[in-house]
Amino acid sequence: MAEQQPDNANGAAAPAQPAGAQFSVEKIYVKDVSFESPKAPQVFNEQAQPQLNMNLNQRVQKVGENGYEVVLGITLTCTLGEGDGNTVYVAEVQQAGVFGLSGFEPNVLDAMLGTHCPNVLYPYARQLLGELIQAGGFPPFLLQPINFEALYAEGLRQRNAKQQPGAGNGDSETVGNA
Repeated sequence: MAEQQPDNANGAAAPAQPAGAQFSVEKIYVKDVSFESPKAPQVFNEQAQPQLNMNLNQRVQKVGENGYEVVLGITLTCTLGEGDGNTVYVAEVQQAGVFGLSGFEPNVLDAMLGTHCPNVLYPYARQLLGELIQAGGFPPFLLQPINFEALYAEGLRQRNAKQQPGAGNGDSETVGNA
């Protein structure tokens, strides 16, 4: 028999967050998409081992009182050998979402925007990149999962290191939990 959760309308367990904190996904959309294959159709006859390079970036912009646009950018560049003239394809996706976040402490808000929001966006970007590459005439490619928590922790560590150059400036502000 199911037990009723009195303070939760959908019956799910309440998420572990500060009292009054709210998170919502308002909209998910593609902000920009690009696919280029400068050597097609000649590249389809080449037999060299391709090299893949992935560039990952994220932008956050406040939109409204409690709204934030998070843009997860992923660029995949496939090359054969060294040099710009050996580019097989470049696939780029900027997957975006508008998220409602309110009631979070500043360091928790920063962590939510840096980890939780990209985790929501990544599956959409991953699927779109795979479809672009396959539509370009290349074998299907599936991006592996990304640990956004580890990336956020490393970015936080780098920000803290920049704020504390050497042994100077005794007053330094903590940016988050590390």
